[in-house]
Amino acid sequence: MIGKGSRPSALGGFWALLVGGVAIGGLLLFLRPVTQRAECPNYGGNGNASAFANSAWDLYLPLVLLVWVVLIGVEQALPVTWRGRGGGEIAARAVGAVVVAVVGSCCLFLSLGTVCR
Repeated sequence: MIGKGSRPSALGGFWALLVGGVAIGGLLLFLRPVTQRAECPNYGGNGNASAFANSAWDLYLPLVLLVWVVLIGVEQALPVTWRGRGGGEIAARAVGAVVVAVVGSCCLFLSLGTVCR
Protein backbone atom coordinates (compact mmCIF):
# COMPACT_ATOMS: atom_id res chain seq x y z
CA MET A 1 0.00 0.00 0.00
CA ILE A 2 1.27 3.43 -0.85
CA GLY A 3 1.71 5.65 2.17
CA LYS A 4 0.93 9.35 2.30
CA GLY A 5 4.60 10.30 2.28
CA SER A 6 5.62 8.26 -0.75
CA ARG A 7 6.13 9.77 -4.18
CA PRO A 8 3.80 8.77 -7.00
CA SER A 9 5.26 6.77 -9.85
CA ALA A 10 6.63 8.86 -12.69
CA LEU A 11 4.90 6.50 -15.15
CA GLY A 12 1.54 6.70 -13.38
CA GLY A 13 -1.00 7.56 -16.08
CA PHE A 14 1.35 6.75 -18.95
CA TRP A 15 1.08 2.95 -18.97
CA ALA A 16 -1.57 2.80 -21.70
CA LEU A 17 0.46 5.25 -23.78
CA LEU A 18 3.69 3.29 -23.47
CA VAL A 19 2.36 -0.27 -23.58
CA GLY A 20 -0.07 0.56 -26.39
CA GLY A 21 2.66 2.30 -28.37
CA VAL A 22 4.95 -0.71 -28.05
CA ALA A 23 2.07 -3.07 -28.99
CA ILE A 24 1.19 -1.01 -32.07
CA GLY A 25 4.85 -0.90 -33.06
CA GLY A 26 5.06 -4.68 -32.70
CA LEU A 27 1.89 -5.09 -34.74
CA LEU A 28 3.35 -2.98 -37.53
CA LEU A 29 6.58 -4.98 -37.46
CA PHE A 30 4.51 -8.14 -37.79
CA LEU A 31 2.33 -6.76 -40.62
CA ARG A 32 5.29 -5.24 -42.52
CA PRO A 33 3.40 -2.50 -44.37
CA VAL A 34 4.79 -0.80 -47.47
CA THR A 35 6.69 2.33 -46.52
CA GLN A 36 8.04 3.48 -49.89
CA ARG A 37 5.93 4.43 -52.89
CA ALA A 38 8.09 2.30 -55.20
CA GLU A 39 7.14 -0.84 -53.23
CA CYS A 40 3.38 -0.35 -53.78
CA PRO A 41 1.54 -2.95 -55.87
CA ASN A 42 0.10 -0.18 -58.05
CA TYR A 43 3.37 1.68 -58.54
CA GLY A 44 3.39 3.42 -61.90
CA GLY A 45 -0.29 2.71 -62.51
CA ASN A 46 -3.70 4.00 -61.59
CA GLY A 47 -5.99 3.06 -58.74
CA ASN A 48 -5.74 2.57 -55.04
CA ALA A 49 -3.79 -0.09 -53.24
CA SER A 50 -3.22 -0.98 -49.63
CA ALA A 51 0.04 -0.63 -47.78
CA PHE A 52 -0.74 -3.97 -46.13
CA ALA A 53 -0.82 -7.47 -47.61
CA ASN A 54 -4.38 -7.80 -46.28
CA SER A 55 -6.30 -4.68 -47.27
CA ALA A 56 -8.66 -5.12 -44.30
CA TRP A 57 -5.94 -3.50 -42.18
CA ASP A 58 -6.79 -0.21 -43.91
CA LEU A 59 -9.87 -0.28 -41.64
CA TYR A 60 -8.41 -2.14 -38.66
CA LEU A 61 -5.42 0.16 -38.15
CA PRO A 62 -7.50 3.33 -37.58
CA LEU A 63 -9.75 1.34 -35.23
CA VAL A 64 -6.75 0.08 -33.26
CA LEU A 65 -5.38 3.63 -33.03
CA LEU A 66 -8.77 5.00 -31.92
CA VAL A 67 -9.11 2.34 -29.23
CA TRP A 68 -5.58 3.18 -28.05
CA VAL A 69 -6.42 6.88 -27.67
CA VAL A 70 -9.69 6.06 -25.86
CA LEU A 71 -7.87 3.73 -23.45
CA ILE A 72 -5.37 6.48 -22.70
CA GLY A 73 -8.26 8.83 -21.92
CA VAL A 74 -9.85 6.23 -19.65
CA GLU A 75 -6.56 5.72 -17.84
CA GLN A 76 -6.27 9.45 -17.25
CA ALA A 77 -9.74 9.47 -15.65
CA LEU A 78 -8.87 6.76 -13.12
CA PRO A 79 -8.26 8.03 -9.58
CA VAL A 80 -5.19 5.81 -9.20
CA THR A 81 -3.34 7.99 -11.75
CA TRP A 82 -4.11 11.10 -9.70
CA ARG A 83 -2.49 9.75 -6.53
CA GLY A 84 -0.29 12.35 -4.87
CA ARG A 85 -0.65 14.97 -7.62
CA GLY A 86 -2.29 18.35 -7.76
CA GLY A 87 -5.03 19.36 -10.18
CA GLY A 88 -2.72 21.23 -12.55
CA GLU A 89 -0.28 18.36 -12.78
CA ILE A 90 -3.09 15.86 -13.38
CA ALA A 91 -4.51 17.99 -16.20
CA ALA A 92 -1.12 18.63 -17.79
CA ARG A 93 -0.18 14.94 -17.75
CA ALA A 94 -3.58 13.91 -19.15
CA VAL A 95 -3.51 16.48 -21.94
CA GLY A 96 0.10 15.60 -22.74
CA ALA A 97 -0.61 11.87 -22.97
CA VAL A 98 -3.69 12.31 -25.15
CA VAL A 99 -1.98 14.84 -27.44
CA VAL A 100 1.05 12.59 -27.92
CA ALA A 101 -1.22 9.65 -28.77
CA VAL A 102 -3.43 11.64 -31.17
CA VAL A 103 -0.49 13.25 -32.99
CA GLY A 104 1.34 9.93 -33.18
CA SER A 105 -1.77 8.15 -34.44
CA CYS A 106 -2.51 10.77 -37.08
CA CYS A 107 1.07 10.88 -38.35
CA LEU A 108 1.33 7.10 -38.40
CA PHE A 109 -2.00 6.59 -40.12
CA LEU A 110 -1.43 9.35 -42.66
CA SER A 111 1.98 8.01 -43.59
CA LEU A 112 0.75 4.41 -43.98
CA GLY A 113 -2.72 5.17 -45.30
CA THR A 114 -1.57 7.40 -48.14
CA VAL A 115 1.67 5.81 -49.29
CA CYS A 116 -0.01 3.74 -52.04
CA ARG A 117 -2.82 6.14 -52.95
